[in-house]
Amino acid sequence: MKVLVVYHSVTENTRILAESIADGVNMVEGVETEIKSVSEVRDDDFLSADGIIAGSPVYFGGMSWQLKKMFDKLINIRRDMKNKVGAAFSTSGHHTGGKETTMMGIIQAMLICGMIVVGDPFESGGHYGVACLGEPSEKGAEDGKLLGKRVAELVKKLHI
Repeated sequence: MKVLVVYHSVTENTRILAESIADGVNMVEGVETEIKSVSEVRDDDFLSADGIIAGSPVYFGGMSWQLKKMFDKLINIRRDMKNKVGAAFSTSGHHTGGKETTMMGIIQAMLICGMIVVGDPFESGGHYGVACLGEPSEKGAEDGKLLGKRVAELVKKLHI
């Protein structure tokens, strides 16, 4: 079983959070992780993954055009995404910077692909996903691990 962590990052903050999320996936025995930027990811990466966790910095209250373009290109394999586990994460430069609306945009794209979408676990807040202001703090990195672990555990449960 595999979870793909895909992200777009300019300042590296989103990449750092993606790495924490991947660490959480790796905590679950029998589930491996693959982490890729949007410039590296291909259709086969999505098709071979059982779970997908996608993240973006906030751009004008939404996901970056690079991540949106990635989702737009999934139109050809959209039906093959059905029942994969999905989750979202975001980073921003301002405490009211649209992190939740960015995650909702990611979640919307995942739902359109027929994915099973989860938010972050109650231990980290129990909302739409993991979001950080700037570079992830120690708490933000821990929340990322919890999200990765949650997705990996669900992937494992669905494949029993």
